[in-house]
Amino acid sequence: MRIHSIETLGASDGPGIRMVIFLQGCSLRCAYCHNPDSWDLKGGTEASVEELVERAIRMKDYFGDNGGVTISGGEPLLQAKEVLELLRALKRNGIHTAVDTAGVEPDEMVTQVIAEADLLLVDLKAGDEKSYKSLTGGNLEACLRFLDEAGALGKRIWIRHVLVPGVNDGQEERHSLEGRLRKLLERGIRLDRIEILPYHSMGVCKYEKMGISYKLHGVEDMRPEKALRVEKELRACLGFN
Repeated sequence: MRIHSIETLGASDGPGIRMVIFLQGCSLRCAYCHNPDSWDLKGGTEASVEELVERAIRMKDYFGDNGGVTISGGEPLLQAKEVLELLRALKRNGIHTAVDTAGVEPDEMVTQVIAEADLLLVDLKAGDEKSYKSLTGGNLEACLRFLDEAGALGKRIWIRHVLVPGVNDGQEERHSLEGRLRKLLERGIRLDRIEILPYHSMGVCKYEKMGISYKLHGVEDMRPEKALRVEKELRACLGFN
C-alpha cells in the first residue's frame, strides 16, 4: 500500500481513540485540501498490510471498547484491493474499522470494501452538482451512488462536510446541503451522525513549497463555534437528537 502518513491516538476520525492510516492518492482537487502532497498515487511510502496490522495490534489497549483503525486519504478507495485485505485482517484481530472516503463510483471491489467496513465516514463536499464540481473538480453523482450502495447494505454512515467562510456557508448552500441530506434519509440510508468541520488554512505552506496555486488564498479560517452552531441547526432540521 502507498501510505501518506499515520496518526496514532487520533480522536477526530471516528469513535474513540483511533489509529488513522492516511493513504496516498486522490483524484479530487478540493479547494480546501490541506494535504496536496497526498494527491500523487505514486508518492508517499510503501507499507505492507502485515506491517499495518501488527502496528494496530500493538495499540489495541489504547482503543478500548470504542476505538479502532480508520483508513483515510487522499482517497483510500483508489487502493480498494489493498484496503479490503487490510479490513479483513483487522477484523480477524478484533479491531473496529472505519473508512473515510469522498465516495467513489461503486464497482465490485469497492462494494466489498463497503460491506467489510464497520463504519463509513463519507465526505459530502456539497449538496448540488454545480457547487460540488466547483469545489472539488469531481462528480457528486459518484458520491451519491456510493451512498446508495452503502445504504442498500445497511451500513453505518457518518456524513462530514467542510464549512468555508464566504464559499459555502451562506443560506443557499446550507439549504442545498439540508435538502440533499433529507433525500438520503428519505431513501432509507442510515446516517448515524452529521459533522460540520470548520475550514482551516494550515496546509497553505505545502502549496507554496510545491509551487501549486492555492484556490482559497486569503480566506480566513472558519470559527469552530460557527461550524458547531450550523451543525446543531442542521441536525435539528433533520430530526437528529
